Amino acid sequence: MLSRILFVCLSLSLYSAGSSLSCRWVDHKFRQHSETSLDLLNTMAIEDAEVEDTVAFPNHLYSHASRASAEDKLHFTVQVLEEAAALFEEDHSNASWEENTVENFVNVVNQQADGLRSCTGSHGHKKKNKKLHMYFKRLSSHVLKNHSAEAWELIRKEIRTHLMRADQLVSSLLNTN
Repeated sequence: MLSRILFVCLSLSLYSAGSSLSCRWVDHKFRQHSETSLDLLNTMAIEDAEVEDTVAFPNHLYSHASRASAEDKLHFTVQVLEEAAALFEEDHSNASWEENTVENFVNVVNQQADGLRSCTGSHGHKKKNKKLHMYFKRLSSHVLKNHSAEAWELIRKEIRTHLMRADQLVSSLLNTN
């Protein structure tokens, strides 16, 4: 009897430890949404736009996240997606983008964030990474201060890089499964 209880407890703990890695949404939907969001960003590209990079990309935050637990990788990726969507909800009237393309992009990115959040289980209320938040705040206040087409092109390129790095983080979870 005691061995059965021990076996059940061990099985449950192993299942819960690997549950974020075996999230069906990540396995089946994340890649599809990631490709869609990147395609939408690519259609928004401005030809021959001259942009100056004024905010350094936070590579160190991604390096740190890549060494984190599966749960922390998911939380970090959710925050990246939420911050990216929030940027595109600002006034983008000076950009030459079709309104429905931007709306579709924001919707897909929000679906990705919601899907990943569902994989984090009951631990979904983790504190946000302040350095990552400050980076996105600097993008909003320094780069987008005049909301010009050139500024939006820089934001588009930065977000594209973020989405590709976020995809790598989540893919690393699938590769270890």
